[in-house]
Amino acid sequence: MTKKKVTVGKVVQYTILILMFILLVGPFVWEISLAFKGRADNVYAVPPYLIPKSPTWENFKQVFRQVPIMHYVVNTLIVAAMSIAGNVILSTLAGYALGRLEWRGRKTVFTVLMLTMVIPVEGIIISQFLIIKGMHLQNTLIGIALPGLVGAINIILMTNAFKGIPKELEEAAQVDGANVWQQFIHICVPQVRGTMTVVGIFAFVGAWNDFLWPLIVVSDESHYTLTIGLNRLKGMFIQDPRLIAAGAIVSLLPIVIFFACFQKYFFQGLEQGGIKE
Repeated sequence: MTKKKVTVGKVVQYTILILMFILLVGPFVWEISLAFKGRADNVYAVPPYLIPKSPTWENFKQVFRQVPIMHYVVNTLIVAAMSIAGNVILSTLAGYALGRLEWRGRKTVFTVLMLTMVIPVEGIIISQFLIIKGMHLQNTLIGIALPGLVGAINIILMTNAFKGIPKELEEAAQVDGANVWQQFIHICVPQVRGTMTVVGIFAFVGAWNDFLWPLIVVSDESHYTLTIGLNRLKGMFIQDPRLIAAGAIVSLLPIVIFFACFQKYFFQGLEQGGIKE
């Protein structure tokens, strides 16, 4: 009887996993299939088919012909680099102040940070635009990057990481005469490098995928990021789903490569809570 229950449980578990896999990976697989389909393929066939009958690279070549992809990539990399630097540096400093230092109002500030996470971006985007416009940063790459230079979720991640460091390490450093900055740089920061990597990955993915804010703040095509630049593949009167799919794959590749390079540190950072040996 017990063995039977275990078997039924395994079947349910694997069924749920397979369904989640199809829901999460299915659209990505379909995009890849669509991007390689040639003119002889019917993209609206019923039932749909994944393996192209006339596979071709022409859709990708056409994407590079129609829009200046590399120029958009450079703009996006600049914005992403500013976002990564801002989030890693500012979140680390704020996390240390909230997680390790004792000062009046610390809990209030942390609570306010938690509350800001429930505010939808659409609710504050007009205020952000007016601030950027007042600073004369409208239609610039700095204007795109500025609102995302530090995120509440990243500060909370760093705060929790700093809280996990044993107090004995700082006490030993204080005995040796280390001041607050020395404790921060030489004792605490090395213990939270994994979480800093997680923050950097979150910042990169957020900046790379952002569409709404660059669309609002930028009107000059020379400052377009990749997401809004690829939107030009969608015409007013005609659109080719093959080209749109190819453009989506092109924009996704840098994220896949970036995550593949840092996935080890990503999972280490998520599990981080104590000292590193």
